[in-house]
Amino acid sequence: MSDIESKPDTTSKQKVGFVSLGCPKALVDSERILTKLKLDGYDISSDYDGADVVVVNTCGFIDSAKQESMDAINEAMKENGKVIVTGCMGKGTDADTIRKANPGVLSVSGPADYDSVIGAVHEYVPPQAGDHSKDSANDSEHNPYVDLVPPQGVKLTPQHYAYLKISEGCNHRCTFCIIPNMRGDLVSRPISDVVEEAKKLVESGVRELLVISQDTSAYGVDVKYKLDFVEGQARETRMQDLAVALGELDVWVRLHYVYPYPHVDKVIPLMAEGKILPYLDIPFQHASPKILKLMKRPGNQEKVLERIKAWRAICPDLTIRSTFIVGFPGETEEDFQMLLDWLEEAELDRVGCFKYSPVEGATANELPDHVPEDIQQQRWERFMETQQAISTRRLQRKVGQTMDVLIDEVDEEGAIGRSAADAPEIDGNVYINDVEAVEALGLRSGDRVQVTIDHADEYDLWGRLVYKQE
Repeated sequence: MSDIESKPDTTSKQKVGFVSLGCPKALVDSERILTKLKLDGYDISSDYDGADVVVVNTCGFIDSAKQESMDAINEAMKENGKVIVTGCMGKGTDADTIRKANPGVLSVSGPADYDSVIGAVHEYVPPQAGDHSKDSANDSEHNPYVDLVPPQGVKLTPQHYAYLKISEGCNHRCTFCIIPNMRGDLVSRPISDVVEEAKKLVESGVRELLVISQDTSAYGVDVKYKLDFVEGQARETRMQDLAVALGELDVWVRLHYVYPYPHVDKVIPLMAEGKILPYLDIPFQHASPKILKLMKRPGNQEKVLERIKAWRAICPDLTIRSTFIVGFPGETEEDFQMLLDWLEEAELDRVGCFKYSPVEGATANELPDHVPEDIQQQRWERFMETQQAISTRRLQRKVGQTMDVLIDEVDEEGAIGRSAADAPEIDGNVYINDVEAVEALGLRSGDRVQVTIDHADEYDLWGRLVYKQE
């Protein structure tokens, strides 16, 4: 390891290596840190060898994510030796674990603690004299919740889509989750700042905004839905008003991490009118009232089924994605069968499923009747088999339809894109295997095209180009 007390060479730009792990919320944190570093005059190194220091943004949601984070820290220490750790593992006992395993790490800080990261980089790799930077660790005006990512900011997503984080933290206390311990209670950004950031992203070429938070439905609760002004119009700090404002930007707007509160009903007409994408990402987690109570989740799934039917009556094109946990402590075969029956009736479009695993600090660890791993695996396989059949049926209904598709990639076989029903990286794709048509239209990432669907399998669609939208 190099001597961390030695004076850096200031004859060339200082370089920072960066490893970003975890969910889209963490990715936005990484983008903001990298943007500040670039504005402070640092280059971003593509490898450990060329870096003067390495920042590792960790994930601590489940044990496998923690292990991935620890492996990344260990690798950075071995390959470079000057490592700054931040993110969800940077708080509490996880931070102690990091320091114990790697006592040479320079700094450990929690999620969204941009000041600590930038301050540590400045301390160990000072910016060159004459740079147009200022030490954000001493910048009293810096606010990680409201600072905007400028158009020239560093993005870790492709140019044509971006994550738009509207709040930090969560007021729920789900027994399987430790996010509130890591990220604190809900702190909503002012709606005027969120919309201004969205406008800057659109002006820089973004064609799809993915709205994210820990609980998008709760946006504004902490500030009592404070009234703000967006381009002279009065808007309340709440999800519906935000959706209206973003819907005026003429790009795809996709809502993630939405809890099924009653006021969600109010955004469905906006989807039916084409203002925002007809897409809801709702983490239902289970269907058994008993298990939902043990999870400390909303438990009236019968009403949820009624509301899904009502939403689809208003907006027939609505896509619903969700995540579930099987094998939660206390889950019986009856509870699991209730989940399968609910899934069949709900006919959700996109579904992810996780086997329950204890997370250090989660109160569910203390619950009795943990489900053996082999039964968890069997239930996971049965769940996925059930959902695969549902997904296949729903996608088959799209064969023959012509739909709007956003191109993600052009390759030697044609192009790969996504429909309104598909969020990047977690949902399906639309494949256009027609090289001549793709080349004739000069398709590039970020283009919007009309595609007629010819074929579908369990998760993806295949189609032919109709025309390119300007």
